[in-house]
Amino acid sequence: MNVVKYPFITEKAMIHMEENTLQFIVDTRANKTQIKREVANMYGFPVRSICTMTTMNGMKKALVTFDEVDAAHEIATRIGLM
Repeated sequence: MNVVKYPFITEKAMIHMEENTLQFIVDTRANKTQIKREVANMYGFPVRSICTMTTMNGMKKALVTFDEVDAAHEIATRIGLM
């Protein structure tokens, strides 16, 4: 199962990036452990915490906070968000 579908980018998501957090749309059946494992494997940075929520569209969104300073900026640059 592909847990992480794509990054979720809005103005608010860019503000969260200052707190070393990125937002992703994930599979609705995925749990926090699966999301944490896949994000760490995909981007090579240790994950501190995961917060999930369901959007009004029925999609599941995960706020992923990283351990390393500026990890969110590095990942955003790699995947072309910045």
